[in-house]
Amino acid sequence: MTAATRSRHRRRALRLFLAWLPAMIGVAIIMTESTEAFSTAHTSGPLHRLWEALFGPMPAERWEEVHHLIRKTGHFVGYGLLSMCFYYAWRRTAEILQKQTFRIENVIYALACTLIVASADEWHQHFLPGRTGRPQDVLLDMVGAITLQLLLWLVMSVAGRTGPGSAVESA
Repeated sequence: MTAATRSRHRRRALRLFLAWLPAMIGVAIIMTESTEAFSTAHTSGPLHRLWEALFGPMPAERWEEVHHLIRKTGHFVGYGLLSMCFYYAWRRTAEILQKQTFRIENVIYALACTLIVASADEWHQHFLPGRTGRPQDVLLDMVGAITLQLLLWLVMSVAGRTGPGSAVESA
C-alpha cells in the first residue's frame, strides 16, 4: 500500500469517526442518564429548585406531576435527537463510502439504532435500585424518534429538498 493510499484511508476513517461522533456523544449522554444518579429521587430536588427559580413556587403535590412530565419530555426529545444523530451518521457514511442509498434506508437504520439503544437503556435500568425498566418508555422514545424524523422530512420538503423517504442520496 502506498503512502498516498494510507493517507486516503486515514482521512476516510477520520471522516467516518466524525460522522458518528454526534451519535456516540448522544449514546454516552443516555448511558449517563440511565444511572441511579439520575433516578426520580435524585432529579426531583434540583429540578424543583430550578423550576421555582424560573417560574415561582410550586406545591409539592403538584410538583410530582410536573416532574413526571419533565422526565417523559426528556425521553421524547432526547431519543428524537438521538435518532437524528443516527440519521446523520448513516447519511454521511453512505456519502463517505460513495454508496447511493435511498433516504428511507437511512431513516430505517436510524430508527433501528434508536430502538436498540432505548431497549438496552430500559433493560439496564431494570437492574438498578431506584430505576425501573419500562417498555412504555421504549415506546415513548420511539414516538420521539419517529416524530423528529417526520419533522426532518417536513423541514427538508419546505427547504426545497425532497423528504427522507423519497429520494436517493448519493456521494
